[in-house]
Amino acid sequence: MIIRDALNENVQYVEPDTPIAEVARLMKEHDCGAILVALDDRIEGIITDRDIALRCAAESLDPVTMTAEECQTPNVLYCYEEDDVEDILQNMASNAVRRLVVLNNNEEKRLIGMVSLGDLTKAYENKDACGTALNEICLAA
Repeated sequence: MIIRDALNENVQYVEPDTPIAEVARLMKEHDCGAILVALDDRIEGIITDRDIALRCAAESLDPVTMTAEECQTPNVLYCYEEDDVEDILQNMASNAVRRLVVLNNNEEKRLIGMVSLGDLTKAYENKDACGTALNEICLAA
């Protein structure tokens, strides 16, 4: 199975100066755990619900004044739509991440979606591989 068969094309993004309160509202509205930070069609970072919890709430910072740029993880990990699910599960486990941005190919690198461990668990028949990846991610956290 390839990633294209499991990805979520409904990707949300905000600009770097967007307040974290707005990012959290968008996560709630779209029922998603990650939002990209982008400027001029360029991905600058990613914000997960965990980033908000650890970098904003746990530090007692104001989500109205803290910006997406201040909370984001700048190194966005990605894969390609033709990548094999087994390879991506190993990639997620070795990097201790639950989500990857999906690009169309190595030449264009056009954003086409995101894929989460949850997406893969729903779509992929090898549940043991998904469970192994989740176990490794949790042990690394």
